[in-house]
Amino acid sequence: MFWKFDLHTSSHLEALLDKEDVTLIELMDEEDVLQECKAQNRRLLLFLCQDQCMQDLVRMITTEPPAGVEETKRFKYPNIACELLTCDVGVINDKLGNEEPLLETLYAFLEQPSPLNPLLASFFSKTIGNLITRKTEQVISFLRRKEGFLSLVLKHIDTSAMMDVLLRLISCVEPPPLRLETLTWLNDQKLAQRLIELIHPERDEEKQSNASQTLCDIIRLSRDQANQLQEMSQPDPLLTVLESQECVEQLLQNMFSGERTESCIVNGIQVLLTLLEIRRPVVDGVMDAQGFERSYTVNSSILLAIQPHLIHFHQLLLEPPKRDPMLTTLGVLEEPLGNTRLHVARLVASLLYTSSASHAVVAQELCRLNTMDLLLDLFFKYTWNNFLHLQVELCVAAILRPCAHEMRLQPATSENSAHNLMVTHLFQHCHLVQRILEAWEENDKMQSEGGMRRGYMGHLTRIANTVVHNLEKGPVHTQISSLITGLPEDYRGRWETFVDQTLSETNRKNTIDLVGTGNPRPSSEDDMESPFPKELTIQQAFSDYQIQQMTANFVDQFGFNDEEFTDHDDSIGATFDRIAEININIDAGQDSVSLFRSLWCCLFSGTDWVADFGEVNSKAPAAGVGFTAWDTPVSQPAATEAEEKGWAKFTDFQPFCCSETGPRCSSPVDSDLSGSDTKPNQNRKFLQSGYLTDNIRCKYLLVSKLTTEENGQNEYKSVKVTSLHDCCTKPV
Repeated sequence: MFWKFDLHTSSHLEALLDKEDVTLIELMDEEDVLQECKAQNRRLLLFLCQDQCMQDLVRMITTEPPAGVEETKRFKYPNIACELLTCDVGVINDKLGNEEPLLETLYAFLEQPSPLNPLLASFFSKTIGNLITRKTEQVISFLRRKEGFLSLVLKHIDTSAMMDVLLRLISCVEPPPLRLETLTWLNDQKLAQRLIELIHPERDEEKQSNASQTLCDIIRLSRDQANQLQEMSQPDPLLTVLESQECVEQLLQNMFSGERTESCIVNGIQVLLTLLEIRRPVVDGVMDAQGFERSYTVNSSILLAIQPHLIHFHQLLLEPPKRDPMLTTLGVLEEPLGNTRLHVARLVASLLYTSSASHAVVAQELCRLNTMDLLLDLFFKYTWNNFLHLQVELCVAAILRPCAHEMRLQPATSENSAHNLMVTHLFQHCHLVQRILEAWEENDKMQSEGGMRRGYMGHLTRIANTVVHNLEKGPVHTQISSLITGLPEDYRGRWETFVDQTLSETNRKNTIDLVGTGNPRPSSEDDMESPFPKELTIQQAFSDYQIQQMTANFVDQFGFNDEEFTDHDDSIGATFDRIAEININIDAGQDSVSLFRSLWCCLFSGTDWVADFGEVNSKAPAAGVGFTAWDTPVSQPAATEAEEKGWAKFTDFQPFCCSETGPRCSSPVDSDLSGSDTKPNQNRKFLQSGYLTDNIRCKYLLVSKLTTEENGQNEYKSVKVTSLHDCCTKPV
């Protein structure tokens, strides 16, 4: 594609600048004014950096435009002014950051009465944020001299753009000493405490939500930067305050003071969940779904502050804030679960995942309140609420699968005792096994009568698999085994039958069949080391071999430039992507030529690629017999026969480029074969199922083929396929 360049795009703008009485509005009406500014047009920048022009630009982004103008045009000039001020041109940044009158005009926006215009607030936030990043010392010094700055920002916190101003001060100040100085200033101004005060039932819901989100972002940013900036000698003062027991207690008191509103409770729990965020070794998909991705240790003071209020959270599960009936696709839900109870369930799951000495206190209180039993009641009551089902599943998994490092302590320690207490409570007081069996039987009965499968069955299957897995080899498997042995005889027999038959059959049905042959993989996917059994059949071996090598990245591994595939890359990618969809059922003794003929039809149907396999008398190895492609030397008679039948020899295989600099591809097979002393019987861990050979243009494709020689040895031979150059590369 050829581009036409107009070397006179700025001619009209230059003509305007030649006028003695040109105005700022005239220049802003030019469509290329922003591009010329970013290109640092000297004459334009000199004009814009005049005192009056800069004052006008700042006023445009801080003053409400006159009413009565069409809405699409009303904010045209404020938008252009904001883009000019934040286009990251040095002279504009210097002018705006070094001139205090301009900063005063900008700051005056915060002194306007609430509510602020959200669009103008975004212009102000973007401009001041750019200055904090580019003119850090000057702007921080200016703001620190303004005693009411933080009060004004918090006054307008219901406008989300004000959150960005605070986060810029926390995350965009460099170098680290200046950042610590800024954080200390914000902490002296009681930023954390004042944000927590906004999470109160008497406050506006928008302010509560934005204050909660700001606190969550401060916690995450502070923890991330503490990990990155190891040279900071002092801890982050804001984070230290937010993790303190006094601060968490203040938040909880606000949440439960006066009327308990959903907005206040949910926003408060969001902050608690952020404080409890940790990272665990990923052992299954369950923990990924919850999103535990940060490697932070939970401060014990947080748990100590939460423990006395667990009774309040438990009461919320029993009596949440009132909600109106909800119309759903399955009818009217008279008493919806509600966001409050869902967040309480999330909080319980996070508490169960924490690991510290204070965990014992929390676990004992949860057991005393019988909170897990109540959550299981809600699990089965709200049949279609999968958000709740996931949280209850996480709670069960946290109890049954404590991390290994937590269980290294001696049995006498309080933390290990807490886990033992929770496990016992789950089986003896919550009757987990009995609930699973009864719910499963009720669902089977309902389905047999023509009813719908209950919505919690998928999560119930995963919970049952979690029990079975940890019964076999979990950290507390001995205790679980003892508890199941202690079940009433009727339930113990039903559980064994359920695990051996019902659950096993359910897992088999949930298996993802990769190749079209039997390969059960339980839905829990807890500890499967390989998607294939150890004794591979020939079909599984071949499919695994092809899927690993013939991927969509196949062509990219051979050193071609993107331009060579401009016309046909889509068709090629689609061809190779179809390999993963191959499903061929063969007998162990089926002729290997027929196998490859079938495979070729699957791969290249609808294309111009042609293959001539010829007739080779060969037998496929028996099912389950392992084979390798390079273990056995190729005998000379076999090579002669291959030449007569049109087969290619690997020893004669030429590199992709005919130059002496070596092959262009990164394939381990091709690079090994490129040397003159290459031996075909060398062990190869990786094999390519095809090779694109290029001598100015692509000439053939060699597809490896498994045959069995008369001496019983297995060998790979190659099929030469012609007519590829029209599909793979463009002629030079």
